[in-house]
Amino acid sequence: MKETVYIETSIFGYLTARSTENLILAANIKVTQDWWEKCRGDFDLYISFVVLDEAALGDPEIAAKRL
Repeated sequence: MKETVYIETSIFGYLTARSTENLILAANIKVTQDWWEKCRGDFDLYISFVVLDEAALGDPEIAAKRL
């Protein structure tokens, strides 16, 4: 049985973020994208309806990618 991980809204934000020159934000984006690509299959991932509601907010194009 895999361990479970709750995914909160910022993860989807980092996965769909536009490029930035802010080094801290860029590092957060890169680490999140690397984990998502390499490690997510090792876990059972869960989100809440609150995460879905939050991910749907903002720019419609980016929100569609988050969803």
